[in-house]
Amino acid sequence: MSSQIKLALIDDEQLILEGVKMLLSNEKNISVCLTSDNGPDFIEQLEKLSEENFPDIALVDVQMKPMNGFELVEILKEKYPELKIIILSSHYKTSILGYMVKLGVSAFLPKNSNKKIFIEAITMVDKNGVFFTPEDHQMLFTYMNSTAKKKSLFETEDELSEREKDVVKLICQEFTNNEIGEKLFISPRTVESHRQRILEKIGAKNTVGIVIYAIVNNIYSLEKI
Repeated sequence: MSSQIKLALIDDEQLILEGVKMLLSNEKNISVCLTSDNGPDFIEQLEKLSEENFPDIALVDVQMKPMNGFELVEILKEKYPELKIIILSSHYKTSILGYMVKLGVSAFLPKNSNKKIFIEAITMVDKNGVFFTPEDHQMLFTYMNSTAKKKSLFETEDELSEREKDVVKLICQEFTNNEIGEKLFISPRTVESHRQRILEKIGAKNTVGIVIYAIVNNIYSLEKI
């Protein structure tokens, strides 16, 4: 987590880009370091950036051409797995939860969100890697009570072992591999092996997927986030 959160904005509506920039202009701990009105251009811009100028979080619009937001996210997650992503959309859909897990998206914000929620989402995603609105909580509870949907989210062949569940709980609490190793009396390398095995088992892309899997499967409680 950096002292100032560097934000990239990708939206094909110029008004939205300008509006979000203006909205954040008075926030001392958030700076907009990059804007783009389409996916291919954004990817091109990212490739030219040095590590110190690279964004921490990208706010991505869903409905864009020639490449929609989810297509862009898929490419970004492949090329830059550490880049945290918040999806912006005019349409709030329950299917977003599946995308959040599959693509490792950190948060989903309707475009009509108020400034307080907007700032909170950016801050929490920077801090915890994930942000849930009350609507997201409701969706998660719905998914938790629907076995079919739960299975469709994670095509897991194998159940997680007790040791893997211990690792998952500590990952959810933002502990590093070294800290998890110390708590479980195993080496950081073993922790990393567990982490990779967990990702493979649950079919998720990154830590965000692990956190959501843990919540959906009652391994970790929403209240703790």
